[in-house]
Amino acid sequence: MKHLFIFGTRPEAIKMAPLIKAFKSDSYFDVRVLVTGQHREMLDQVLEFFDISPDYDLNLMSANQTLFDITAKSLQGIQPVLKEFQPDNIFVQGDTSTAFVGSLAGFYEKISVSHIEAGLRSGDMTSPYPEEGNRKLAGVLATYHFAPTERAVSNLTKEGYNSNIFMVGNTVIDALLLGLKLIEEKGEEPYKEYFQGIDLNKKIILVTGHRRESFGEPFENMCRAIKEIAQENDVQVVYPVHLNPNVRSTVGEILNGIDNVHLIEPLSYPYLIWLMNKSYFVLTDSGGIQEEAPSLGKPVLVMRDVTERQEGIDAGTALLVGTERSKIVAEANKLLKNKDHYKKMANAVNPYGDGTTSQQIVKVFRG
Repeated sequence: MKHLFIFGTRPEAIKMAPLIKAFKSDSYFDVRVLVTGQHREMLDQVLEFFDISPDYDLNLMSANQTLFDITAKSLQGIQPVLKEFQPDNIFVQGDTSTAFVGSLAGFYEKISVSHIEAGLRSGDMTSPYPEEGNRKLAGVLATYHFAPTERAVSNLTKEGYNSNIFMVGNTVIDALLLGLKLIEEKGEEPYKEYFQGIDLNKKIILVTGHRRESFGEPFENMCRAIKEIAQENDVQVVYPVHLNPNVRSTVGEILNGIDNVHLIEPLSYPYLIWLMNKSYFVLTDSGGIQEEAPSLGKPVLVMRDVTERQEGIDAGTALLVGTERSKIVAEANKLLKNKDHYKKMANAVNPYGDGTTSQQIVKVFRG
């Protein structure tokens, strides 16, 4: 059975990696990998870490590319690959433009599409944007829906999907456990050396923030909150700053020059999960980290008004704090100063799986 994995960003690569390795380990499957290169450098770092070599690389990354550019160029680039390889099934992941386009390409060629991480919904097409729309469009075109949680399954059934829905957990947990195992096997010295300027004996607050719907005043509020938290507490704030100029300019203007705030370059996946494992809690507006951090017992404060990962909120592993400075500061201080509150979040059960998602998906196609 011929499977084509299509992805283009770092988060997709992380979540696809354990699944690709699981399928490649079974001789029953003929597996090919196509990357669009929607993210370039960050994507390559993940591929190298997990030892995955793409069979097809569209290399679409260009300066100031728009959603129109990504969508049009990806669709045109995928078509000849489908003609050549003629896969029985296409795997797409999540909510990226590449996931939507991969699904659309499969639909045009009448090839079955398997949507990994199906059924997540924020209920707001403008947040996250354009991800909420991408995920719903991929779902409409998909043949198989691999949902991470019961809530995701419920979302799909409410929308009228009634076949080929499988609740399997999230491959991000497979990737996290595999990644930490690889780091342990290879040794932690490079990581300790890289972060030597950070006092790892203090409480580490890991920050990630880059959502485009927050640009402007909301993102400025987030940065001011981070500044206040750092100045009021004996902590080390570590912020790998996204390459987007809108992010870097605001972060630099508000957070530069604060002694215990470390503004560093974006981290490759292994360095990010190593640091996450050393952190006390996480402040983020990202998606995948809401799933990863709880597996390590790290509370997550989500700097968004809505999230398509409501399961973590319901389970108590994460808390929506919005983009108001006072709310973010109050909840961060509560985690830092109230041990019982911290333990309650840190010990909550992660709803996103146990690391066996990839094997469960393989079994679906093995029959």
